[in-house]
Amino acid sequence: MVENGTKAGKRKKRALPEIQEVDDVSRTRRPRRAAACTNFKEKSVRVCEKSATIEVKKQQTVDEEFLALRLTSLDTDVEARPTRRLNDFVLFDSDGVLQPVEMLEINDIFVSGAILPSDVCTDKEKEKGVRCPSFGRVENWSISGYEDDSPVIWISTELADYDCRKPAASYRKVYDYFYQKARASVAVYKILSKSSGGDPNTSLDELLAAVVRSMGGNKYFSSGAAIQDFVLSQGDFIYNQLAGLDETAKKHETSYVEIPVLVALREKSGKIDMALQMEGKPSNGVLRIDGVSEVAESEAMISDQLVDGADEDRRYAKVLQDEEYRKSMQRSRKNTSSASASNKVYIKINEDEIASDYPLPSYYKNSKEETDELILYDASYEVDAEDLPRRMLHNWALYNSDSRFISLELLPMKHCDDIDVTIFGSGVVTDDDGSWTSLDNPDSGSQSHDPDGMSIFLSQIKEWVIEFGGDDIIAISIRTDVAWYRLGKPSKLYAPWYKPVLKTARVGISILGLLSGESRIARLSFADVTKRLSGLQMNDKAYISSDPLAVERYLVVHGQIILQLFAVYPNDNIKRCPFNIGLASKLEDRHHTKWIIKKKKILLKELNLNPRAGMAPVVSKRKAMQATTTRLVNRIWGEFYSNYSPEDSLQAIGAENGEDEVEEEGENGEEGENGEEEVEGENEDVTEDTVQEPVEVQKSHTPKKIRGSSGKREIKWDGENLGKTSAGEPLYRQALVGGEMVAVGGAVTLEVDDPEEIPAIYFVEYMFESTDHCKMLHGRFLQRGSKTVLGNAANERELFLTNECMTVQLKDIKGIASFEIRSRPWGHQYRKENITADKLDRARALERKAKDLPTEYYCKSLYSPERGGFFSLPLSDIGRCSGFCNSCKIREDEKERSTIKLNDSKTGFFSNGIEYSVEDFVYVNPDSIDGKEGSKTSFKSGRNIGLKAYVVCQLLEIVPKESRKADLGFFDVKVRRFYRPEDVSAEKAYASDIQELYYSQDTDVLPPGALEGKCEVRKKSDMPLCCEYPISDHIFFCDLFFDSSKGSLKQLPANMKLKFSTIKDDTLLRKKKGKGVESETEAEIVKPDEPPKEICLATLDIFAGCGGLSQGLKKAGVSDTKWAIEYEEPAGQAFKQNHPESTVFVDNCNVILRAIMEKGGDQDDCVSTTEANELAAKLPEDQKSTLPLPGQVDFINGGPPCQGFSGMNRFNQSSWSKVQCEMILAFLSFADYFRPRYFLLENVRTFVSFNKGQTFQLTLASLLEMGYQVRFGILEAGAYGVSQSRKRAFIWAAAPEEVLPEWPEPMHVFGVPKLKISLSQGLHYAAVRSTALGAPFRPITVRDTIGDLPSVENGESRTNQVYKDVAVSWFQKEIRGNMIALTDHICKAMNQLNLIRCQHIPKRPGADWHDLPNEKVKLSNGHVEEMIPWCLPNTAKRHNGWKGLFGRLDWQGNFPTSITDPQPMGKVGMCFHPDQDRILTVRECARSQGFPDSYEFAGNIIHKHRQIGNAVPPPLAFALGRKLKEALHLKKSPQHQP
Repeated sequence: MVENGTKAGKRKKRALPEIQEVDDVSRTRRPRRAAACTNFKEKSVRVCEKSATIEVKKQQTVDEEFLALRLTSLDTDVEARPTRRLNDFVLFDSDGVLQPVEMLEINDIFVSGAILPSDVCTDKEKEKGVRCPSFGRVENWSISGYEDDSPVIWISTELADYDCRKPAASYRKVYDYFYQKARASVAVYKILSKSSGGDPNTSLDELLAAVVRSMGGNKYFSSGAAIQDFVLSQGDFIYNQLAGLDETAKKHETSYVEIPVLVALREKSGKIDMALQMEGKPSNGVLRIDGVSEVAESEAMISDQLVDGADEDRRYAKVLQDEEYRKSMQRSRKNTSSASASNKVYIKINEDEIASDYPLPSYYKNSKEETDELILYDASYEVDAEDLPRRMLHNWALYNSDSRFISLELLPMKHCDDIDVTIFGSGVVTDDDGSWTSLDNPDSGSQSHDPDGMSIFLSQIKEWVIEFGGDDIIAISIRTDVAWYRLGKPSKLYAPWYKPVLKTARVGISILGLLSGESRIARLSFADVTKRLSGLQMNDKAYISSDPLAVERYLVVHGQIILQLFAVYPNDNIKRCPFNIGLASKLEDRHHTKWIIKKKKILLKELNLNPRAGMAPVVSKRKAMQATTTRLVNRIWGEFYSNYSPEDSLQAIGAENGEDEVEEEGENGEEGENGEEEVEGENEDVTEDTVQEPVEVQKSHTPKKIRGSSGKREIKWDGENLGKTSAGEPLYRQALVGGEMVAVGGAVTLEVDDPEEIPAIYFVEYMFESTDHCKMLHGRFLQRGSKTVLGNAANERELFLTNECMTVQLKDIKGIASFEIRSRPWGHQYRKENITADKLDRARALERKAKDLPTEYYCKSLYSPERGGFFSLPLSDIGRCSGFCNSCKIREDEKERSTIKLNDSKTGFFSNGIEYSVEDFVYVNPDSIDGKEGSKTSFKSGRNIGLKAYVVCQLLEIVPKESRKADLGFFDVKVRRFYRPEDVSAEKAYASDIQELYYSQDTDVLPPGALEGKCEVRKKSDMPLCCEYPISDHIFFCDLFFDSSKGSLKQLPANMKLKFSTIKDDTLLRKKKGKGVESETEAEIVKPDEPPKEICLATLDIFAGCGGLSQGLKKAGVSDTKWAIEYEEPAGQAFKQNHPESTVFVDNCNVILRAIMEKGGDQDDCVSTTEANELAAKLPEDQKSTLPLPGQVDFINGGPPCQGFSGMNRFNQSSWSKVQCEMILAFLSFADYFRPRYFLLENVRTFVSFNKGQTFQLTLASLLEMGYQVRFGILEAGAYGVSQSRKRAFIWAAAPEEVLPEWPEPMHVFGVPKLKISLSQGLHYAAVRSTALGAPFRPITVRDTIGDLPSVENGESRTNQVYKDVAVSWFQKEIRGNMIALTDHICKAMNQLNLIRCQHIPKRPGADWHDLPNEKVKLSNGHVEEMIPWCLPNTAKRHNGWKGLFGRLDWQGNFPTSITDPQPMGKVGMCFHPDQDRILTVRECARSQGFPDSYEFAGNIIHKHRQIGNAVPPPLAFALGRKLKEALHLKKSPQHQP
């Protein structure tokens, strides 16, 4: 070790115990270090007990340094002198007082800290480090890292060298100062060192400037001047560090001692030092070059030689002086920061002080659809506020997160940091035309009527400014994180809130005029101006009051507006006048809350928290009311939110399920049929256009690998054998395993091979002794609720039986689980009894948990991810100890179904569970006959173009490939093809019956896998008399012959003998039908042939809207809607008109539920607000008498409106108090209280993934807790007979003894992928297959739907018209029914500019705004406007080209999702008629939803569009009703009888 500045003698280092000493030259090399300081005095050491140390959890503590070094050594350590890292360290003297590093030159210094290995290691225990409370003495210090441009501080004891990484918090201020000195030394080295690209000939000024640049941005220094002062003050220190490098520098390198600028820096430092003049020689210390620690061979001085006393005093004085400089520098930095902050604050306006100048509270409401402003602008991570785009905002309003109007004055007029006022806005955005506002005529500078632009809602507004243009002209602008908006005319409702701002601006301009007219402005004080204003006449526009005190109050509370006007006024004398200074002073004296003004750099955010993001265009008159709930529902949701914060639940669910794809987004309403709408997402086309092959529904995971037991336990049977398995092995009911009783019907735990997994629990089906005398157990896996789709919403004690089973040896059992099969009486009459039992059960569970007793598990349901639901336990099939396992049977059946094989007579075969015979009519995959054609079109309304229905064929014969292997599926089938009208031409398809086929002589030989199911073909005269829309039966008719070679049609020749299907009774259910949905239930159930009697369930429709769901269910013959609840008056009126037999409550469902529970005497079980209680009490007696009671309602259905399901997420930013306002809680509470036989929830498809599935999971958990069976799925309405893409999520619930309905088979081709729901453990479930690659019938087109309706003009308002033309398509005939008059063929009126744009959109498929000419158009009012809306081309790249906006429908395509407010720049902008220059009419939208022409809508045109856009398509409801009807009759079948 080289010791500079004194004569050093040899000192033998003390080695670690049991560590062999080696020569110093073999030590590990370390980076170059400068000379360091050391103290060579030898004195006795007294280590104080006190030391500023930091406690680290689970960190080992030792008293001896050598032991800490041993515990932190690595296998790779070979150096003789150890090096370690040091964290949480402090340096202190013998009295325990913290000392700077350099104090070791004067006194004995010791160290405390956490010692870590020299390098980061994988050994977690070693990486934690070892704490040594006190060790040392510290012999010296050094600096390295010069070449790396980052200083590393080292301290050394006799035993080791330590890399000082992180000081303790209490030592940071002391250490940081020394670190900055080291940093300055490194910076100077880099500037002067030739090897680092520096120039040793630089001047002192250049050196200082370079150091300031190098150390700039450091929070330690308040400015560049502070850095320069610091470097000059430490010149001597820097000189000594670099001079110490000379001894190990290469000979050709310049000596640092001789560099003029370094000498000048040292001399400058000496001049600055007013307390002491220090001698210019290097400080004593250690020099470490290139990472090597070397000992200088010096015979001149021994280590215990004392330093000269005077020299020691000077050093001590220097250290003290440096310490004082450090403290003064930190005080200065603090004061500078404080002073800087005081000069850069904005005084906040208090809302209470200005409230008297504003109207009473009012709320924002708007009937127009609004677009999120964030999607209009290109994103950027950081941008200067002045560089943001500038737009104009008309018809605007400002409001807070509760939609209450808010004054502009509450916002800062500067760019401030962390403002605590959240204000949003809405309006119509246009290009900034540069117009200003005249205070004499505020309406003059802005468009006053229907400005042409896009209605948007703004993200949080951050600041506003006012500009003065002279002659009483001003411009006011607001800024969000994405744009500036110059304010035009406010909305009519908000105008009173804008008036005080304009009034204050008028006052400010009057004061400016007053001061400008004075020859000596300095004479007019604040009091003088106040007095003059109080003397104004009442007719003066700047008049405030005649009372000077009132005037002063007004000026001060509105002072920021006036100060802003003074700040932009172009006269410096006025800016500095006494009035302005006095106003600022009074404003500061009056207000105490201040915001920090910051640089105008902003970070754009991606989430818009504007409440409009989660609302529908038409805001309900209902204010948010906490949902009325039963105590069960309130407990389930409340406990979840008390146990999991929204963030926690999101993370947990997100980690389990991964990211869910959300293909569609839209807005939600407060009420309506489901109170919400959903539109096609921007990337939906990409997803759907790339669909090529069907994807199989994922099966559940394979049985877990069980870890065998290595221990020996006594195992013996308890009791006699009860019979034998099918293999002849004896069966037993009980066994003793290690003294514990294992019984059939109980549960055991098994150790899983995965160490990360908790033990698996299995239900014991049966036990037997194998032929090799092993005692065996066959069990079914019991899934923990948290591992199902329920996630964190599951009860931790509830297990679910699964169809996963396995056989294990009894010796491998880990333990016995406390377990019961729970079965409680079900029904509304048992609610209170079960509530009491559940309460006692929960209390017992909590008590056991507190005592750390084993968990008592229970099981009520079977969970089947393959079938997408929870089902009643098959109690008659489980735990019978019969040697039979239903799970094994299901697996065998699945294997059998997946095998293609011939029947015994060789005249037919089995495939996918269907038996095909010669002469059967079958569906064939279209690709198998016609081959794959070109890709379909890419525009939204053309998603179905090019897609084909199944080809109907007749099975002629079976053609073996190899006779010996024919039984195993090595055969083909020969079929005769039947053509469809669409195979002939589009016109033929349009004019023909969708069930019509054409006989042909074309045959094909196909593999059996090409067949997709069976159907029937009849003569037209043999078709069912009652043909209903939508189609649900697989029946066709054929009367014509098609010659494919000529493309001609003719009557079926007499010599062609076509053997039609055998005619059976037209029953709802048939044994032989099309393939349908593959499920275990359908495979095992034989459906009756006899026509069943009609059974209608007494139904309560909640959130009923205009009645689309009830309409479809009624038509299916399964539902009689006796009661309906709807809040919006127009929708409720529409429901009454179409369902006159129903009792409709046009009221808040929270009030109705409260009234019902009061009527039933169950108000103690009702959790409701005082408001709901009072409103329920005020209901008329005649209305109360019609309220249903438990036992009267068989079926509850509806679509609860939730503010976030298809719009912006509001759950994840809110607490349980906000969730309580969600109507889904009330909806579930209706189910809990009435306990109907069936329950159906409908919602937008994103309901299942909203908030990472949290709401979906809680909904399922609530229904399961009530005792229901539950099934969930997503369906596409377009696959059930409407020409519209509309995906909806459904949840079925059925009472335990009922049959849970299956999902209806999709009957029409529709170009959407499989709609999957994310479950758990990577599983997904799709309720039905995708029909993009084939279905029984072709898609319904736009022409099919509206081609017969008469032409109307833009803004058509005649509600009653005549059809003019006859119905052409099959759909038109069905949808017209027996209607003569055409109603509601009315459309919204576009303004002149949009009408001109519409007229310029070509009348061809896929045409939209991209086809508009890039030119200007002059309107009738003289304004010149752009033909292409300004916002579309600028943001098209980020938004899929804004595909479809100003778009025309395609006659051969489909409608986009029906929304509540069709408009060309709305979320579904494709709303123009294919041939006419107008928006779609109300009736056309109704037909796109499948409403018959006889269906009536109520209210104005906005109300009618809203009713249609919120409705469930009746054909989809009909399909669901058919399956419900099936379930009702299946319950009566022999398989379901007890």
